[in-house]
Amino acid sequence: MASAEVSILPVTTKADRKAFIDLAYRLNASDPHWVPPLRADVEELLNPAKNPFFEHAEVQLFLAYRGGQVVGRISAHFDRLAWTLPPEQGMGPGTGNWGLFEAEDEAVAAALIETAEEWLHQQGMTRVLAPISLSIWDEPGLLVKGFDHDPVIMMGHHSPRYRAWIEARGYGHAKSLLTYDLPIADGFPPLINRIVASGEKNPRIRIRRADKSRFKEEAELVFHILNDAWSQNWGFVPITQREIDYVAKKMKPIIREDLLMIAEVDGEPVAFMLTFPDLNRVIKPFGGKLFPFNFIKLLLWARKPVSDRMRVPLMGVVKKLQSSRLASQLAFMMIEYIRREAVSELGAKTAEIGWILDDNQGMIAIADAIDSKVNREYVIYQKGL
Repeated sequence: MASAEVSILPVTTKADRKAFIDLAYRLNASDPHWVPPLRADVEELLNPAKNPFFEHAEVQLFLAYRGGQVVGRISAHFDRLAWTLPPEQGMGPGTGNWGLFEAEDEAVAAALIETAEEWLHQQGMTRVLAPISLSIWDEPGLLVKGFDHDPVIMMGHHSPRYRAWIEARGYGHAKSLLTYDLPIADGFPPLINRIVASGEKNPRIRIRRADKSRFKEEAELVFHILNDAWSQNWGFVPITQREIDYVAKKMKPIIREDLLMIAEVDGEPVAFMLTFPDLNRVIKPFGGKLFPFNFIKLLLWARKPVSDRMRVPLMGVVKKLQSSRLASQLAFMMIEYIRREAVSELGAKTAEIGWILDDNQGMIAIADAIDSKVNREYVIYQKGL
């Protein structure tokens, strides 16, 4: 497959895979706000023997060449679990994806996207949602707002040129994913404080820290709530047991008990909120490399992290309580409890909440109530095949 002087070849060898990974570091080296991911994490993401996403998905990686040099990359993939969801929730039968997209110029971008579409069509796909790299739970969407500051942990950062290149290939807006910037050092508005105080007087409600001595059970509980809470969200794909075990193991070193709150009502766990210190500020100077000395730096930081910026990647309230006043109260209580811990124990000054779907009115109302502002926007595009 070729377009003008650009040739597209599938990744088939270890050398190809290395070239696929290396390209992102070369193309983004001049962007002051790109945070090089740890290479070990990228290698594991793409390794079918380690990443349980491959147990229910098919993935093909492609490289673009010009004059013998690698000038672009893309993944084409489909998730069989996504086909089990109703189409009105974004996924559904015949939905495929592409992602991990990097390109030197528009000609390369066009050839890569065309190749990904052709591969997906050959696999029986009838529509594309993209970019999604690789799972909806990894790094979905293309950054279209917020290029002037570094992404926080587990968020992507892309060239501002990519938007026009993708839209020129006939892709239309499917959904925006928003992140919110939140100052936390001085607390929240009086109304929120009154809601929190009211909840603290309610004997039915208990907000507790996670217990890492029972980490496996706590992780199971959190993901059970998450699968229920997000089950009707646009783009939702259930997290499998193997994925729960995998993610919990990877997250354990950076999870703090005081930054993972679980809400109980009448003794039943019904909500949770997970917060991370911004690891990106630590690893950015590493250039993607852990060894020989960066591993020690990371380990020392993890033992006693200090971070003026936090990220709230996940929060959920069980479906039966959603749209109720109690759900909002639990959310405000967890946010305030974690805010107190983050400020006093880690020196936090700001936090980023998200991503939040652009039509999730409940979460947007909560974000607005605590005086947070949209600081980044990611777009997931769609196209029929």
